[in-house]
Amino acid sequence: MSSSSGLQRRRVATQSDSSAYGSPAPGSSAPGAAAGANRSSSPDALSGSGAASSSETAGENGHKIAFDPRDLQDGDERARQPRLTLMEEVLLMGLKDKQGYLSFWNDNISYALRGCIVLELAFRGRIAMQRDPNRRRFPLPDRLIEVIDDRLTGEVLLDEALKLMKTSEKMSVGAWIDLMSGETWNLMKIGYQLKQVRERLAKGLVDKGILRTEKRNFLLFDMATHPVSDSGAKDEIRRRTIAILTARTVVLNASPLVPEDVPFRYLRTVALVCAAYAANVLENALADLSHDGRDRAFNRVDELLNDYSQWPFAAAIRQGAGSDASSSAGIGVNLAQEISDELNANKDKELQVEVVAAALNVFTRLDSIL
Repeated sequence: MSSSSGLQRRRVATQSDSSAYGSPAPGSSAPGAAAGANRSSSPDALSGSGAASSSETAGENGHKIAFDPRDLQDGDERARQPRLTLMEEVLLMGLKDKQGYLSFWNDNISYALRGCIVLELAFRGRIAMQRDPNRRRFPLPDRLIEVIDDRLTGEVLLDEALKLMKTSEKMSVGAWIDLMSGETWNLMKIGYQLKQVRERLAKGLVDKGILRTEKRNFLLFDMATHPVSDSGAKDEIRRRTIAILTARTVVLNASPLVPEDVPFRYLRTVALVCAAYAANVLENALADLSHDGRDRAFNRVDELLNDYSQWPFAAAIRQGAGSDASSSAGIGVNLAQEISDELNANKDKELQVEVVAAALNVFTRLDSIL
């Protein structure tokens, strides 16, 4: 479109941003702008090359701006997501603060991070269990999942995995985690493996201002490391982890990382601690506890993993039967009720939550897989 046209096509994140694009192009005149707006009022002119229908809003000086309503929906959806993904939180929990690298002896984290990708896509409403009553005949990890929303999330790894799931045949939760980890003997499916996940997640955290990049010499070679630059983010993850594993009454206050309106805040935190446990990085978050305190925390994770790797959740079943849904040590006496409230508020998302349970079920057998 020429600069003399008064109708300017823009893709915006929020409607409040649209006025920022309302100033006329340099050299445009009012008559020319009005003519341009009239010429562009047809559906073809507004939608470009077959794109979805657009809307108009008045900008400064009376100029019209065309925008895609889906941009407003995407912006609202992104505003309700946590600042960090589950993969980033697990990686951040495992990084040494000053050295900026993971333990060289950690064999579990790569597989657990791929499981976190499945968890995150389910929490964001992109994937769900296939709606088939016969699926209940199969174990949770063997049930097929499908893409129910192929909109991009803005997170590179999530979008890459989502594209793979969209373009391939339907496979189970366990199969997808295996394939993305490269745990397969099928050479025809080796292309499903997601490579350099830890490095890409670290670079994403650098972009978000949580980490920084440094060069470090390891005797025979140099390696890029990513020390923590924003300790507040990691401290907040530790506080959430300790709260859900040690507090009698779990209260997850809203924070910049996890705002109040993020869906499934309590279930997300359960998934986080279970994923960190499977990735063998949970102990880093519990370093300030006593020896006995760490033992009780690990016992509590075992209970959570057992309760929430089933569908329906075992804790919810006990609570519905009127029995004590808390742990034997009196930890998290309100947790089952909080998660039950989250499920009741999102009854239309049960197939997505079933994927969460299936991914946690895969974590319970992680040692046997590796």
